[in-house]
Amino acid sequence: MKFFVDTADTADIRDLAATGLLDGVTTNPSLIHKSGRAFLEVVEEICGLVDGPVSAEVVALDHETMMKEAEVLRKIADNVCIKVPLTIDGLKTCKALTDEGTFVNVTLCFSANQALLAAKAGASFISPFVGRHDDNGFDGMALIQDIRLIYDNYGFDTEILVASVRHPIHVLESARIGADVMTAPPAVIRMLSKHVLTDKGLEGFAADWAKTGQSIL
Repeated sequence: MKFFVDTADTADIRDLAATGLLDGVTTNPSLIHKSGRAFLEVVEEICGLVDGPVSAEVVALDHETMMKEAEVLRKIADNVCIKVPLTIDGLKTCKALTDEGTFVNVTLCFSANQALLAAKAGASFISPFVGRHDDNGFDGMALIQDIRLIYDNYGFDTEILVASVRHPIHVLESARIGADVMTAPPAVIRMLSKHVLTDKGLEGFAADWAKTGQSIL
């Protein structure tokens, strides 16, 4: 499973990229606002930190303006992936961009039917929001299972990019189901390395090593 990080904080991206874990980055207007930086500037910097896709989202709601915004965004770098909403205008934009060879991430997906539409429009990635789905009383991981089944039934190439990941269990269940990609905040990715027994083991080894009075350096 590919790991994307969901942030516009370049310090976090640089730190996680050094681990070799990152396969891409997702951003959205809220994350850009949180960064306090100019949109095009931060996307350009992110594209220089990772080799994989960097999702940059259009903010227009109509197809014509989405295409104009996409034209600006995809000139930033070769690894820019245009992010569009799952609306009829977004699907039109997806079709037009993918026909031109541009990677497209269709976002704000909350149903398997929506995911089916995105795949038929040629989306590179579909982003179902599992955390927000859970928040509203629905089973987010059941949605991923449904999308996986449908895509496998018909041989769609669209990659399932699990979004709105809130905790390590979302990551585990996504991997079990066979999602292609997950995107999570930096804190959640770091949490994946944590285990109480790992911490206890390190404490024990450190205490025993100190008793030897030795030093490797």
